[in-house]
Amino acid sequence: VSQVTAEWEMKMEYLVREDGSLRFDAPDQIAAFCRDHGLRLFGHTLVWYAQAPPAFARLAGNRPAMTERLRAYVQAVVGRYRGLACGWDVVNEAVAEDGSGWRDSLWSRELGRLEHMTLAFHAAREADPTAPLFLNDYNLESLPRKRVVFLKLAETLLRAGAPLTGLGTQTHVAADLPAGAVRDAIRDLASLGLPVHVSEMDVSLTRARGLFKDRQALLEGQKRVYGEAAEAFSGLPSDRRFAFTHWGLRDGDSWLRRENAADAPLLFDDRGRPKPAAAAWEGGLRS
Repeated sequence: VSQVTAEWEMKMEYLVREDGSLRFDAPDQIAAFCRDHGLRLFGHTLVWYAQAPPAFARLAGNRPAMTERLRAYVQAVVGRYRGLACGWDVVNEAVAEDGSGWRDSLWSRELGRLEHMTLAFHAAREADPTAPLFLNDYNLESLPRKRVVFLKLAETLLRAGAPLTGLGTQTHVAADLPAGAVRDAIRDLASLGLPVHVSEMDVSLTRARGLFKDRQALLEGQKRVYGEAAEAFSGLPSDRRFAFTHWGLRDGDSWLRRENAADAPLLFDDRGRPKPAAAAWEGGLRS
């Protein structure tokens, strides 16, 4: 382990109080842990369609005030961890679930579909001139149509002058994901010439809906998917490999357990013992 991402504590839902003031107690603890243990801190996430705190929502209809509030928020958060954060998910999940276009949100309605994203990227760059800045999304492996729209959005941001310097694929996938799907997604993302972050990987057993019926077959599928992801990532040119992040280590700590108690999506079991998927992932990195 060399890099840590907060799952929730650096999102708006946690940071922004009802009155608009910011609380940094939990992210500061995570940052201190990183400093004490020589780890990199990855910032997740600055603008996410799913979170619109009341302090921002109350500004609806007042574009100048909303613009200044969002700029100040991004600069406050990024600036606080300047020098420690190795990068930021600036815009998270901006593409619609089915890949039909860009998502509607408070930010897009009030500040513009593209403008709210460019604003966030520029504010983050002003707060930290050197940190890599990412566009991050999910289902890019399982929905090629969504991947196409994601890449077009990245190109649009670059043409608009946004300081976008990396692409993140969350890689929340299922154990019955077809062979080659992860490889194809990572290859396509790397085609823009930007560093790629496999940013939140887990491989669900219970979300599988394909031909795998018994648990052992699902575990074999999980092993294959992890190995393929590691091999595809390690096969990229060195300047396009940013990081490979797992969304937890032990099955018992996974967010997917809240969805289904029978799931076991990570590399280590509840007791911290490595699963066959862990060996496959490590082998893929060495291939």
